[in-house]
Amino acid sequence: MEIALKRAIRNNNHGEIAHWEEELSEYNEAFQVSGFAHPKIIIYTNREPYRPRLSVWGLVPHWAKTPESIWNKTINARGETIFEKPAFKKSANEKRCLIPAEGFYDYYYFRGKSYPFYIYHKEKKPLLFAGLWDEWTDRGTGEILNSFSIVTTKANSLMAKIHNRPKLSNDARMPVILPENMADEWLNPLSREELQKLIKPFPDSELTAHTVKKLLGKDSPGNVREANKKYNYKELEFQNKIDEVV
Repeated sequence: MEIALKRAIRNNNHGEIAHWEEELSEYNEAFQVSGFAHPKIIIYTNREPYRPRLSVWGLVPHWAKTPESIWNKTINARGETIFEKPAFKKSANEKRCLIPAEGFYDYYYFRGKSYPFYIYHKEKKPLLFAGLWDEWTDRGTGEILNSFSIVTTKANSLMAKIHNRPKLSNDARMPVILPENMADEWLNPLSREELQKLIKPFPDSELTAHTVKKLLGKDSPGNVREANKKYNYKELEFQNKIDEVV
């Protein structure tokens, strides 16, 4: 919520600030979420660039029979193929969005176990992910579902070290993070060539990361800010070397 308000304040739009506070007064900000749970997240669309909208994570294209038939496959969208895949190509051309976040999680694999890392801006600035969105209409009720997908790209050196899932080999990925002064470009009418220039790894010199407690299970802190707090695993040497790549 703080990120959304800052965006409205930055644009000195008092009407939108009031609208935001009224519309989302009952919204509980999530500190750790899984795309597979299809939570509602704040996004900014190219249709209304400065008005926050709650949207379901997992893009449901307008032609889908049901959300459940596709949204587990559309949590992320590979930036290299968004103009080719049926689920994404219309949105890539016409419906793009920004997803604000304080940071994000990824897993490091070591000796058969996974360890969650929290990745965020070194100066704790908000991150803006490039996204695609769409509207799906329930033919039975007429209800409209807004949904989105996060666009991904090749990992930078920091993320390549963290995102080391064995099956990925050399295909480590990360969200497309847009610099603040370029974020609105993603929402503008641009050619494919111009958009592809925005789909690139965010400089690892501007990011940092640390291990956190397990996000699931009895030892998880739950959906609270403390979930982002640093937690050391004695068996994990990599957490002590993270400064070598940032």
